[in-house]
Amino acid sequence: MRSTNDQTSVRLYHLSDGPDGGAAETLFYGPIDQALQIASQQPEAVQDGLFLATDNDVIAYLDLIGE
Repeated sequence: MRSTNDQTSVRLYHLSDGPDGGAAETLFYGPIDQALQIASQQPEAVQDGLFLATDNDVIAYLDLIGE
């Protein structure tokens, strides 16, 4: 992610698997520091499908935290 200061606005969403390719469910819009806190509180199975999107990039949550 190119924009990474603590107040960068992001969309935290979960991309689920499904018969038609799955669906994106938004969990949070707001500062990245809060999004990361919310993401860390999700079950491991959910964390695997979490993504953060800024106005110029998208990254998987687990890639961002280095897992």
